[in-house]
Amino acid sequence: MYFLLNALGVLVVIGLVYLCSPNKRNVKYKSILILLIVELLITWLMLSTKIGTWVINQIASFFTWLISCANEGISFVFPSAMANEQVDFFFSALMPIIFIVTFFDILTYFGILTWLMDKVGWIISKVSGLPKLESFFSIQMMFLGNTEALAVIRHQLVALREQRLLTFGIMSMSSISGSIIGAYLSMVPATYVFVAIPLNCLNALLIANMLNPVDVSKEDDIVYVPAEHERKDFFSTISNSMLVGIRMVIVIAAMVIGYVALTASINGILGFVVEGLTIQKIFSVVFSPFAYLLGLSGKDAMYVAQLMGIKLATNEFVAMLDLKDKISGLAPHTVAVAVTFLTSFANFSTVGMIYGTFNSILSEEKSHIIGQNVWKLLVSGMAVSLLSAMVVGLFVW
Repeated sequence: MYFLLNALGVLVVIGLVYLCSPNKRNVKYKSILILLIVELLITWLMLSTKIGTWVINQIASFFTWLISCANEGISFVFPSAMANEQVDFFFSALMPIIFIVTFFDILTYFGILTWLMDKVGWIISKVSGLPKLESFFSIQMMFLGNTEALAVIRHQLVALREQRLLTFGIMSMSSISGSIIGAYLSMVPATYVFVAIPLNCLNALLIANMLNPVDVSKEDDIVYVPAEHERKDFFSTISNSMLVGIRMVIVIAAMVIGYVALTASINGILGFVVEGLTIQKIFSVVFSPFAYLLGLSGKDAMYVAQLMGIKLATNEFVAMLDLKDKISGLAPHTVAVAVTFLTSFANFSTVGMIYGTFNSILSEEKSHIIGQNVWKLLVSGMAVSLLSAMVVGLFVW
């Protein structure tokens, strides 16, 4: 029964997004079907086969190695903090970002990461029938995050028409960053984090195809490659990467502190009006139908619905911190769908980040397309997270 509910959930989410589409005639149904089939194959491969398990273990080992390298640097500056048995969230989850950002920028500097993105993006374009640039962008988001990925293709964004620009804003809601993966791994199981990453990539394309279907000519279907003169010297590149990393640490820390405090203040006000009422309880009611469609029941459904609300109102870090403390008492299916759902940047603050990025790299006249379509961005972010969780849930019981 719960499996059927989970399967029904996939159809319900796709159906609801389709109803929200302002241009249903241009939706590419064949692309949607192909993407769903590819998602099922990827999930089955990664969760149900020895090869998939081996791939996940290798990727997890790689990021574990990166984190251990980062900890060497952190321990040198903060030896007393890292020597404690219980290391604070700031040191264990956020500080490694400095090194991981630098590492990925080195791969980009030598063209390794760019080459991988380009080739895999081309493959996705061939499979889905969607434009190369959008496919390339979906791959970038797996490693670079929304603001960084938008910055990489900024020269092409300037030349795009507004309707196509909206596609990139919608897709940006479902991004993930390689520099943040280490933080996730310190809180939740690696398996579902690494499965969620490619699923989010494909679902971002799927949802954007429905919410904002756009026809792209062959002449416009291009991928930007940075010119040689745009590259800085190696030392400047890695030094700048480290500064970018520490800024990310500060911003994320500020967001976690601010939104946790804001949630506490809202809960205080709600509790004053109605005893025991919290924003988590409100969201748990709002999102409970989708939690049941994840194949959950009873307390697990209400708890995952609460995590959904926390993610949307604050961010995935706060929700993962809550899940980390309770994960040992949850069923495997509940853990799988909860972790998969949380592995993306889909919340209100992400909309602000995307608008700010558009405003800084494009004219104000073009960036207003984001402000006018905030609801589409939020629908996209939640729909992608739900679809990824539902697909994973089909394979874990």
